[in-house]
This record gives sequence, C-alpha cells and structure tokens, in this order.
Amino acid sequence: MDEPTPDRASRRTDDRRGRRASLIVALVLFCLVAGGLAWAGNYYRTCKTPPASGSAVTFEVPEGASGEDVVTALAAQGLIRCDGFVGNLLLRGTGQATEIIAGTYELQTGATLDEILAILTTPPVKVPTVRLTVPEGLRIRSTYPDERSISSVVKDRLGLSAKTFAQLTESGKYSLPPYLPGGTPTAEGFLFPKSYDLAKKGLTERAVIDRMLQQFQIEAEGLDLLGGAKKLGLTPYEVVIVASMIEKEAKVKEDRPLIAGVIYNRLAQGMSLGIDATLLYDDPTPDGQLTDPDLATDTPYNTRMHTGLPPTPIASPGAASLDAALHPAETPYLYYVLCGADGSHRFAETYAEHIRNVQACLG
Repeated sequence: MDEPTPDRASRRTDDRRGRRASLIVALVLFCLVAGGLAWAGNYYRTCKTPPASGSAVTFEVPEGASGEDVVTALAAQGLIRCDGFVGNLLLRGTGQATEIIAGTYELQTGATLDEILAILTTPPVKVPTVRLTVPEGLRIRSTYPDERSISSVVKDRLGLSAKTFAQLTESGKYSLPPYLPGGTPTAEGFLFPKSYDLAKKGLTERAVIDRMLQQFQIEAEGLDLLGGAKKLGLTPYEVVIVASMIEKEAKVKEDRPLIAGVIYNRLAQGMSLGIDATLLYDDPTPDGQLTDPDLATDTPYNTRMHTGLPPTPIASPGAASLDAALHPAETPYLYYVLCGADGSHRFAETYAEHIRNVQACLG
C-alpha cells in the first residue's frame, strides 16, 4: 500500500479537528438550550407563584384596556410577579384575556392569577356616587353673599363644609409639581372645573380637593403646560394666572387668544394690564362692584395701579382658557372693550382707537 501523501494526512487531521470542534459546539449549544429551558421553566413557575399576601389594592381596568395593559398594571401594583411575554403567556393560558370587564375592583395581594381573573371577569358592584359640576371661572371662596364659588358649590351639592374646604385649599399644604409650587399659600386656579362622579362613601373636603388637583394635572399634561410655558418664557404658575384672567374676561371663544395676545403685549411693553376682574378678586368693598375709591386702592391685585401679573390666579380656568394662554394670537392689539350682546370684545392697537371703540360700544 502506498504511503499517504502529506496533503492527504493534513486533510485527515483537519477533518478530525473539525468533527471535534463541531461536537464541542453542539455540546455547548445543548448545555445552553438545556440551561435556558431550565431557567425558563423556573421563571415560569416563579411567575405563576402569587406574591406574598398583604393589603387590599384598588385596581382599575380602564375602558378599552387590552390584556397586555391589564397584565402590566397588575405587575406594577404587585398583584402578580411578571409582566411582558411570560405575564401575557400566563393570561392567554387562562383563556380569559378577552373576558376582563372595565371597572374599579378591590383585589388582594397574594391571590393567584385565576383568583384575580375571577374578580376581573365579574361585573363590579356599582358604587353609589354623587355628581359635582364645577363651572369654569369660579374662585375658591365667595367674597360677597350672593357670589357663587367652588366652596359654595361643594357645600350645596355634596353637603360638605364650605369653610373647611376653603381653609384647606388656602392652607399652603397643597402642591402640584411642576405646576403649583410647594409653599404657595393657595391652590386657587388649580381646582379644575368639570363634572365629577365621586363615591359617596367616606367623601371629605380633602378628597374632593385631591381629585380636582389630580384632574388639573391630567389636563395640564395633555396641553403640555410645562413645555408651552417654557416657550413663552414664563413659569407654569404664571401661565395659569394669565389663563384665569382670560377666563374671567372672555365670553366668546374667538376672543380668548386675542385677549391673551393683549395681555402678553402689555406685559412685554411694561404697561399695566388694567383688568378690573383682578381687583374684584380682592374687592376693597366686597359687593361685586368697583367704585372710584375701589379703583384707587393700593392692592397687588389692582392691575390698573401695578404693572405685571397679580400674585395668584383669580379663578379656575378651563382647558380652553389654558390653551389660549399657551397659544396667544399674534396681534398688535393693546386694548379691548366689551362690545356686543353676546359678550364679544372690540380690539384696538392705539389708545385713540380704543377710545373710539369705547364710545361706540358703551355710548
């Protein structure tokens, strides 16, 4: 038999080395797969294990929430151990992912996923509620007997104490970062006006305030109050002050951005704002009217006498006024006067034009 050539021997050696390397790679892959499967199995069993039992948790399923949304929320509130792929896998395995009903539930940590789903797929017991409707433009406290305020609406509709409600909102204990700075003496302007359905059981003045502040934050985030204020070179609190003045001044929606433009134009030129609604907020003779002596009273809310913004909002602005304060009209106007049975205003660039408007509108 012929001796193998060097090239043939080399190829045999390479083949043996290749087979050995393939076996090693296959062995490593087998170990990785086996280890991964073992880890996945342990993780799956861990996810199925309920968290340690503890206190009751109020859990809300919003309208239109998906199974994935529910799993994420359950995990975030410590009711199940895992979300993501495994959490959704567990939910799909129950066959109840599409049977979850929107509503508010009382759940208990330590319950199994099956026990939780038994609750989430059963229509929740309807909680007795009472409706509170707060119109735009109200202030917290009445300054004269017949004035409607947020406190008086809370008293009339909910049977709570108007005095306690007002005192709490003016306690300086409320803040709403980054909109209502900590230590601000009043939450004026931040009790968002809308209709609320509130649970009757255990309803307190503080609970109403908390709910209204929470709603303001929701609205502010939707309007990008923080970003919009930054573009204007103002703080969010200052924008709310401007919005409160717009709320008290504007009667038709078309006027809101124009009034906002006038306010910012006058501020930019160092002019006094001359908005009587601010002085009515701190009415020297609280009767809802302004006399000549009232107009001559030196108060920070007298924007005829002092330049700049008043120290606080003067009412609770709605979303439309907040939006106008964030998006003022680009206009040369510096003046406006009420002119029209519908509450509309006539605007002017110069004082002479303004006087002609006053004569035409007010006679």
